[in-house]
Amino acid sequence: MNEHSLGEFEELVLLLVAAHNQEAYGVMILELLEQKLERKLNISAVHVALKRMEKKGFVESSYGGITNERGGRRKKYYSITSLGKKVLDQQYQVRTSIYKQIPNLSFGQ
Repeated sequence: MNEHSLGEFEELVLLLVAAHNQEAYGVMILELLEQKLERKLNISAVHVALKRMEKKGFVESSYGGITNERGGRRKKYYSITSLGKKVLDQQYQVRTSIYKQIPNLSFGQ
C-alpha cells in the first residue's frame, strides 16, 4: 500500500482541514461533513482519520488555550502540511483526469 494513500473519507477530512487551515478541529469538521454529506457521522471516525493522517504527515496539530466553556480542556486544531497539500493535489489530478474521460452522455434530462 502506498504510504501516501488517501481514502475517500480521509480526503474529505483533509479538504476541510485545508479549507479551514489552523482553525479546523474535530467537531467543526464533523458538523461540516454532516452538512455536505447530508447524513450523521461519528466523531470517532473524524478523530481516527485525523490521527491517521497526522501519522502519515498530512496534517499537524496544536492545542488552543484553556477555556471555561470547554470545562478547562483545550481544543486541538489541525493544519495541512506541504505533503498533505501535495497528496490532495495528486488526488485532484487523478479524479479530474478520470472524470474528463466520461463521454458527453445525455439521459433525456
